[in-house]
Amino acid sequence: MSATPGNAGWGAIFDWDGVVIDSSAAHEESWERLARETGKELPPGHFKMGFGRKNHYIIPEILSWSKDIEEIKRLALRKEALYREILKERGIHALPGVETWLRTLNKAGIPCVIGSSTSRINIDVVLDGLGLSASFADIVCGDDVNHGKPDPEIFLLAARRIGRLPECCVVFEDAHVGIEAAHRGGMKAVAVATTNPIEELGKAELAVHRLDELEISRIDALFA
Repeated sequence: MSATPGNAGWGAIFDWDGVVIDSSAAHEESWERLARETGKELPPGHFKMGFGRKNHYIIPEILSWSKDIEEIKRLALRKEALYREILKERGIHALPGVETWLRTLNKAGIPCVIGSSTSRINIDVVLDGLGLSASFADIVCGDDVNHGKPDPEIFLLAARRIGRLPECCVVFEDAHVGIEAAHRGGMKAVAVATTNPIEELGKAELAVHRLDELEISRIDALFA
């Protein structure tokens, strides 16, 4: 496969939280509920520091709640259960422009895959509810890898799942650690300004407010 793929020769890797859905408020609330439930404290700025990272990094390294592997696992699972409870209470919708962009990519025959630190059950539940399951060829989540972002492992595995070389992939991301992971994996990055202001996303090749601002030709040009 050529490293300069041209029209429809590249693959699209989508982060989940902040790219397909706006779930940041639900995730932040789930940490707050877990802290209240367990009597633990949340350090100032913890949510921004941990955004895009796996729970198994956040709990010991950012929150300093525990170094015990089993305790970390228990807390991580409970946090995600609380997150799903919040989604049921509030509902969830795809971010503006997502469905239009996915239809454009699907029509052009460009393979799409999810590459996210989020647990598989969270993605499956919401993806089915949104009716977008058929838009993606596969899902790679935090459960599938040993290293979370900014390590590129998630994105490299996602590229293999859709049969594309890393240099023939573009990653749609909202988090700084995700943009770094894309570049460390040899991929292009398109940033979506949902979590961070667009003026802070200059490390990505492109930055947009919503995905339907994009056209196939703009992505093609990244590989020219």
